[in-house]
Amino acid sequence: MDKQNKVELKTAIFAAGCFWCTEAVFQRLNGVSEVVSGYTGGTIKNPAYREITTGRTGHAEGVKITFDASKISYAELLEVFFATHDPTTLNRQGNDVGTQYRSEIFYTTPEQKQLAEDFIQLLEKENIFDSPIVTAVSEAKPFYVAEEEHHDYYNEHRQQPYCQIIIDPKIKKLNNYFSKKLKNGTV
Repeated sequence: MDKQNKVELKTAIFAAGCFWCTEAVFQRLNGVSEVVSGYTGGTIKNPAYREITTGRTGHAEGVKITFDASKISYAELLEVFFATHDPTTLNRQGNDVGTQYRSEIFYTTPEQKQLAEDFIQLLEKENIFDSPIVTAVSEAKPFYVAEEEHHDYYNEHRQQPYCQIIIDPKIKKLNNYFSKKLKNGTV
């Protein structure tokens, strides 16, 4: 196999508010082979959604992304991450409030840590957002896969009001700003 066709699978873990939203965004990117919703960053082993919603577990709703680095870079994933949620609101995304909805990057390598910190520094230097970025950059901790009903939520429930009001605008933004990075046939 020549170098051009070599698959280079890597993992990224992001928390950007509700995992239904984050999953829907990253599923559409060319080079992303899997997006799994789950919980990370807390202290309780094998948490359940009902525990996460209390905000007392320390876990964030997050996504674990498997991507082919020969097709999409970690830096490009960071760009999409920061463009599709508000990294300036502490423990909140819109009406979703609590530590479980925080903005956080869980790096899996020292290189990811450096890229994330450098990217945040660049965004701050360029005054991209009206308020300071509060996104935390932390070492990846155990990732617990969410219950089955949370997987592929947007794609399975597009008619739900939450999907139409909260997720649809994120998908439209993704389509407008990152159309060249999308998988063929995704909306």
